[in-house]
Amino acid sequence: MSTIELNEFTKYLPLNTQEQTKIVGKSNSTNESSSSSSRWNTKEFHFYYLVMATVIPYMFYVTYGLSKTNHPNYHLYSNLLSNGWIFNRKIDNSDLQYAQFRNHLPLLLALAFIYFVTSRLYDRLIQSTYAKNCDSRVKRKTTFNLIVSLIVITSLHGTGLIKVLVIITTSYILGRIGRGSKWNPFLTWTFNLWVLFMNERYNGYTFESLFGLAWMDHYQGLLPRWHILFNFTMLRLVSYNMDYYWRHHTQQSHQYHSKEDVEPSERERIQQSCAPYDYNYLYFLTYVLYLPLYICGPIITFNDFISQLRIPSSKITTAYVLKYALRLAAVILLMEFTLHHLYVVAISKAQAWDGDLNTPLELSMIGYFNLVIIWMKLLIPWRFFRLWALGDRIYTEENMIRCVSNNFSGQRFWKSWHRSFHRWTIRYIYLPLGGSGYVALNIWVVFTFVAIWHDIQLNLLAWGWLICLFMLPEIIGTRLFTYKKFGGTFYYRFVCGLGAVCNILMMMVANLVGFCLGLDGTKAMVNQIFGSTQGFLFLIGVVSCLYVAAQVMFEIRESERRRGDPKWLM
Repeated sequence: MSTIELNEFTKYLPLNTQEQTKIVGKSNSTNESSSSSSRWNTKEFHFYYLVMATVIPYMFYVTYGLSKTNHPNYHLYSNLLSNGWIFNRKIDNSDLQYAQFRNHLPLLLALAFIYFVTSRLYDRLIQSTYAKNCDSRVKRKTTFNLIVSLIVITSLHGTGLIKVLVIITTSYILGRIGRGSKWNPFLTWTFNLWVLFMNERYNGYTFESLFGLAWMDHYQGLLPRWHILFNFTMLRLVSYNMDYYWRHHTQQSHQYHSKEDVEPSERERIQQSCAPYDYNYLYFLTYVLYLPLYICGPIITFNDFISQLRIPSSKITTAYVLKYALRLAAVILLMEFTLHHLYVVAISKAQAWDGDLNTPLELSMIGYFNLVIIWMKLLIPWRFFRLWALGDRIYTEENMIRCVSNNFSGQRFWKSWHRSFHRWTIRYIYLPLGGSGYVALNIWVVFTFVAIWHDIQLNLLAWGWLICLFMLPEIIGTRLFTYKKFGGTFYYRFVCGLGAVCNILMMMVANLVGFCLGLDGTKAMVNQIFGSTQGFLFLIGVVSCLYVAAQVMFEIRESERRRGDPKWLM
């Protein structure tokens, strides 16, 4: 995460996440002086507990009612349901992205297990043979990883692997040509953005259209659409070239990841350059095609990856990995239970609602639980592949830091959602453009890229620009209504609560546009919810409930701050 100077903690109100770049040593006195007393056992929060105990179960009850076979709209989306295994109920497996992962999960588990066993055996072999030669161990480990990756990716993409190798090798050559000159970032970004557009324009290309070799298009593997996964590959290509570029400009170019007896900090792994010979083609290919993280990340920088090959992170212990595996199993079971009982994805795909038949509460629950399922469908694959990497002693950032329902700030939300990608955009886009000095302008560049990177579609561009538009009031408000000026007033926390409610509503609308209903679908749903007197009364109820949720979220952050957990800033 961004490092924060602890002496500045109390200057920032609950909604503010201004960029900070320094860190000072933690001390108990600082934590104690900046901590507020707990509100968990106050009468105010006892009332909040009563509200949550009533409202949350009712939200599930209403949504479950929409998913019953006797509901009038059931026939509109029942064709999208599949046979399930829990209580003889159907399952809503209509989300194609998650369905692909879910259907291939047994194969992925078998592949990960085989990879884990062979990798550990090979590690023991090279450790005993090259115990005193770190460079030889790293070279042989990368060779092993590359061979396994090429074998598996060939089965995934077939002859599509040739296209991948041509593109990534071209990017490598451009980086080597540019070296430490401005041509390196210019050529790197121009080429990789151009590839994203060309992949979309020509749907991954065909050998027949390129060279007239139609027979090569018959061997497309298990995942023929290699260009969909290439978006993650593109991030690694930029990371390698930019890390190589910065190696030529670091003020301490003589310091590399070479000390085997000292484990570098997380910040040093990312910012400190590798040795010159580490930027070779073998290590490049191994990093870009590293199997556990190839399909969808999490993202790790080139410097960090090579550093961990030399000195694995001490954070990776057997207990940590086993606990993480249990957490993954738990969320998979929760997702299965949800998909068997709440058919909101199928309902939204079929737009199976009626403003006259469905109440505003029912319509809003369709949108809300769609966002929850989107969060879980991304959380599960990211955790699976992160667990795979942890088993191979590569520590990556957890992509989902918080539950989607535990967010009140647009700025903080993007720190905890797809966190490894957020950190990538900070390092390779936001900071090179000037960071917080031009925050109101830089967020438009960042989110335009993020939208294009996800997919070149109008609804995603609208999503990216809506995010920027909706973040501006928070940015302005948090700089005018500061804790330093107003923190001592009785109304400060309550005004922040109302601001948080506005943030939550705007974030929900933006994400429904980008990843669920699109512009037209979201507009139709919002009009049906709020286009009547009943809808207006419902809005008052929503604001009241979200206000309660915001106050609870504030206190969660305060509790984290009191115990020195840096997650309170997210």
